[in-house]
Amino acid sequence: MKKLKRSNDFEINLVLKNEGFIAPPREAQRNAVVNRALKEFVADLNALHEQTKRFVPGKTPDYISDDREQKVLDDNEIMEDWLIPVMQVMANVICDKGGDILEIGFGRGISADMIQQHAIQSHTIIECNDAVVAKYHKWTDKYPGRDIRLVHGLWQDTIQNLDLFDGIFFHTYPLNEDEYMRYVNASITFAEHFFSHAAQHLKPGGAFTYFSNEIHSLSREHQRLLLNHFSSFSVQIVPLVMPEDVIDTWWADSIAVVKAIK
Repeated sequence: MKKLKRSNDFEINLVLKNEGFIAPPREAQRNAVVNRALKEFVADLNALHEQTKRFVPGKTPDYISDDREQKVLDDNEIMEDWLIPVMQVMANVICDKGGDILEIGFGRGISADMIQQHAIQSHTIIECNDAVVAKYHKWTDKYPGRDIRLVHGLWQDTIQNLDLFDGIFFHTYPLNEDEYMRYVNASITFAEHFFSHAAQHLKPGGAFTYFSNEIHSLSREHQRLLLNHFSSFSVQIVPLVMPEDVIDTWWADSIAVVKAIK
């Protein structure tokens, strides 16, 4: 089977060499699904063409190659200010029903403050960086009498010892170049490698939130991955004000926040 899609900007030539690949009972069915896939790919290319017109130059951070598990980072290395609106949306969607909340990564404490503005029952935070943990202990002085708990260590080493939660807030970063290449560069979203753990530690009907490295929607690949672990999900597109000299791996002026339900 050969398929050709051509425009003034590009040409797509698809050749299916194996007759057993995508082989439903009828040839018309095969044509339908392959044509649909090509149509979606063309639509994605055109959408990316328009979206990338709004990208800012930015700069990829130099510290990607460093081991950041215990590195002392400045505030911008932990999280730049342009991400603060994203943290607010994530806190709102994960705390709308209260209950027990798990936060992966304390960082600058900004999202933890936002979570504490909601009527929740408990707030558990997993954080591995010793310097950040020292800031956490000062931060808790603002919330006397609240049920706030710290788990000091990598989430990979500690989450199996925790119970179930009503909401899980995931905002952390690759700790070294290997994680960056596996979970950012080669993945649809950095949170993907946490999906199964989130599903295991949510109560029925509980919610998991994270932001994706996508601009205005979720790809079908991303949706399939989510539905392998969760019963449903919703997406909110958050507009961003991006500085021209942003030092990050994200340069677009919007980002997708996901809420997945167990």
